[in-house]
Amino acid sequence: MPLFSKSKTVESTAFSEFIRNASSREKKRVYSAVLKKATERQFSVIRKVGKTGKTGSENNYS
Repeated sequence: MPLFSKSKTVESTAFSEFIRNASSREKKRVYSAVLKKATERQFSVIRKVGKTGKTGSENNYS
């Protein structure tokens, strides 16, 4: 009985192709844009909580 079994090959996704094939410059550009958008959304949630005084699961994070 082998210690490690061979994993199944799955179909590539657009994301996995990007990670594998994009240049460092392109990855940095995309990561920066994603982080900027995520930060904006987090600040939006914080502002909403500050205005309403709600906490926890009462907030709609979408």
